[in-house]
Amino acid sequence: MASELRRLRVERGMSMQEVADHIEITAASLSRLETGRRGIRPRDLRHFLDLYEVGTHEREALLALSRESQLRGWWQTYGTMLNSEYTTLIGLEAEALTVRNYEQTLVPGLLQTEEYARAVIEAFRPGDSRDEVDRRVAVKLERQKRLSGEMPLELSVVIGEGVTRQFVGTAEIMAEQLRRLAVRRPNVMVQVLPYGAGAHPALTGSFAIVGFPARSAIDVVYLENMLSALYLEDTEDVRQYGSVFDYLRAAALSPSDSADVLIEAAERFT
Repeated sequence: MASELRRLRVERGMSMQEVADHIEITAASLSRLETGRRGIRPRDLRHFLDLYEVGTHEREALLALSRESQLRGWWQTYGTMLNSEYTTLIGLEAEALTVRNYEQTLVPGLLQTEEYARAVIEAFRPGDSRDEVDRRVAVKLERQKRLSGEMPLELSVVIGEGVTRQFVGTAEIMAEQLRRLAVRRPNVMVQVLPYGAGAHPALTGSFAIVGFPARSAIDVVYLENMLSALYLEDTEDVRQYGSVFDYLRAAALSPSDSADVLIEAAERFT
């Protein structure tokens, strides 16, 4: 639904501010609608369809899509346990075609083993009960189902060499995790960026770029910090992060050489 709203606006050549003024909402509210961070009711959607002069056939299809978008995603069953930024990320992944992810210190959530994920959560949230940790681990494992099935997510990951050396949990957990990363899958590409690659633009921190199937849909950059997360959707911001990721992928080891490095790293923990 979010992608369709953005597509219609772009095709009509209207800026976010122009649409916001017509609909009498803020540009920030429109941004949340177009990135899926806020749902839209069929009643409100009609105002957009009138503005974009959408024909009858497409209008009915979009209204039906709007009604479908009101259905609860699996992650919503976890209620207030998950913050809004995280649930937004999960929702974006559910509709995405690709994810490009750079990680400096930890294995990406979509590729973490159960025990590695548990160790990370326990370190990040020392006050959580065992039940709360179990539920957060379950969320990560459920997210990973996007990497399989009929239309699996295409995941491209670049990890800093530090990820292979950052001790998380136990030696056994690390060895298992690194071996798992070394397993090749058709829709998952993992590359290691060695220390020898030198300084690079992403030394400021990890990031993910979520891409969508619609041709007019604009990718979204996800940045996470200790307490919350930030989404960037400005075209130029997304372009710059995309260029940085391309640089990292070119500077990193090939997937085959990366797998060898990961196996060697796993052996250091055994």
